[in-house]
Amino acid sequence: MESAVWKEILQYYFVETGLGFAIAGAIAAVSLGCIGSAHGIRLAAGQAAGVMSEKPELFGRLLILIALPGTQGFYSFVIAVLIAVYSGLTKATVAASPPVGLAFLAIGVFAGASEYRSAVHQGATSAASINLTAKRPSEFGRSVLLPALVETYAVVTLLASILLIIWVSNANLKLAEPKPRFAPPAVEEATPAPETE
Repeated sequence: MESAVWKEILQYYFVETGLGFAIAGAIAAVSLGCIGSAHGIRLAAGQAAGVMSEKPELFGRLLILIALPGTQGFYSFVIAVLIAVYSGLTKATVAASPPVGLAFLAIGVFAGASEYRSAVHQGATSAASINLTAKRPSEFGRSVLLPALVETYAVVTLLASILLIIWVSNANLKLAEPKPRFAPPAVEEATPAPETE
């Protein structure tokens, strides 16, 4: 009994539709992005804790630098939601064919990996900026720019993912449109010419 149910599930989610692949892509995007953000925040927070043990008055400034690597988790969440919406997961009718589901899986995995690496690198850059702020508090404004530069590529990943999801979805809709059938040109029957005497 159980094997028949699993066969039905696999048949529906991975053969008849691409919904299973799309779900996996959404999970990969949000998981990798959030893990990277947590790792980046840990790097920055560890550095900030050391600084605040000697200069607690810098907490407000350092909090901004600690929080910066957290944005990649939100970007990944947006990517996951868009994959869910455009694959038809949130609707009554599934819009993702198996090839489209595979495309959504690829988008989710690569976007999640990019957001993960960006968050980790931004955390390391934030930690360096925290050191700068600790030694020269007047340089705080400039120190925020350093991790913000790393953020640029997380935003590029988000925008590219949004465009790719829309393009793949539009391509799927075009493929699903009924194709016009070829109709041979109409041939008019020749009427015989009147006989002349």
